[in-house]
Formats: sequence, C-alpha cells, structure tokens
Amino acid sequence: PDPTEAVDAVVLPGGIGVDAARADPETLAWIRAAATHARRVISVCTGAFLAASAGLLDDCRATTHWAFADALADEFPAIDVDPEPIFLRSSESVWTAAGVTAGIDLALALVEEDHGTELAQTVARWLVLYLRRPGGQSQFAAPVWLPRARRAPIRAVQELIESEPAGPHRIPELAAHASMSPRHFTRVFTDEVGLAPGAYVERVRTEAARRQLEETDDTVVAIAGRCGFGTAETLRRTFIRRLGISPDHYRKTFA
Repeated sequence: PDPTEAVDAVVLPGGIGVDAARADPETLAWIRAAATHARRVISVCTGAFLAASAGLLDDCRATTHWAFADALADEFPAIDVDPEPIFLRSSESVWTAAGVTAGIDLALALVEEDHGTELAQTVARWLVLYLRRPGGQSQFAAPVWLPRARRAPIRAVQELIESEPAGPHRIPELAAHASMSPRHFTRVFTDEVGLAPGAYVERVRTEAARRQLEETDDTVVAIAGRCGFGTAETLRRTFIRRLGISPDHYRKTFA
C-alpha cells in the first residue's frame, strides 16, 4: 500500500518475521513514511523492535513483552523501556503493547477512547471478553478480562485491586477508595461487577497466580505471597476450588 495515504492506524505486530523486517531498509522507510500519515501507530509484542528501528520511539517510554524488554533497552538506549504495563501511550500518535493478548486490551481501549465505554463494552461482549484491563496494570497482574463496572469509582477500585493483587483489600478500605459507605459500596460493586468484592479479589489473585505459574520459574510459595494468598496451602485450596487442579499440576500442564 501507498505509505503516503492517510490511514487510521498502522499496526506493527511481533513474531518470527520481525528481525528480517527491521533489517530491510525499504520496510523501515515504509514504516517511517506511513507513520507520518497515520492517526495512530501501534506496536504489539516484539513489534516494538520495528517501531524502534524506524525511529518512532526515540526519547519515548515504551513497553513490549516482558521477556524482550531488556533486549529492547540494550539495543535502543534512547528509549525508556518499561516492562510492566500491558500497554501505554508512548507519544501523541504511537502506542505500544506487551504480549499478544495485550493487543486486544489496547484495541478495546482505543475503541473506548474514540467511541465511548458503552460501545467498547458491546465490542468486548461480542468478542466474549470483558472490558478491559487498564493499560498501566502490570503484565504479571490479572491476565484475563474481568467484568468492568460502568461507574468510575467502582472501576477505580477494580484497577486498585488488579494493580496490587497482594494488597489487603478489605471492604472498609475499598469503600473509602470509592468514597462510599461499606454497605453501599458492597451493594453497588456487586450490582456493577456481578461479583461481591471479596470474590472479585480472589479471582484477581487467582488469575495473577495462574499467569505467574505459566510464565515464571518462581516457587509456589513465592507466587502465593506475591499474589496475596499468604501461604502455598491457601493458594492450593483456592486453585482446586476454582480451577479443579493444584498449582503444581497446573504448571506441569500449561507452563
């Protein structure tokens, strides 16, 4: 396609072809030219290396899949590489996302930015997903789309829980964060999210632990502490109750 044509978005995906693409001067020239005529440029996973090679991330903060963050930072010292967020806005027109599913999170965020929360929620439902993980959330936090409240104070509480799975997250503190009484908060949260606050906290912690079992070699004891379960036994009981499988068995099957 003609790189001088106005387009809404240029998407730079990751994958096995990235190294070959960024070694090709014509490909990089096309990306640079297209970027000047696109409303947005989006990199997903190792697509950040394409954006970086084209000079689109110089003096910007950017993210990529956590496993490639150090390599990106080493090769491109002019970029402030942050391995934590799921996605972030690197500049006025450039967005960077972490691993593959983070691209879906970013796509939903852009639909929400352009067309509002209601339409983004409709899109998420059609995709059989939940809207949406906040971009600043750690790549090691909850790895699935959790029900997203419409009310801003409840969404803020959700994001607090998701960003810090190991936090105490007691009802009085969560209610205060939403500027509500504990009783009113519990009712509104349950109505908006479809889960009671305690059940939501447990789900976030379980999903965070599940992701860490898949993507790290850390011990179950360490993961249990980091995700708010306190002990490996508590994590084990929760996994068996919610997933029907122990953490050790889950890791052997899915890691």
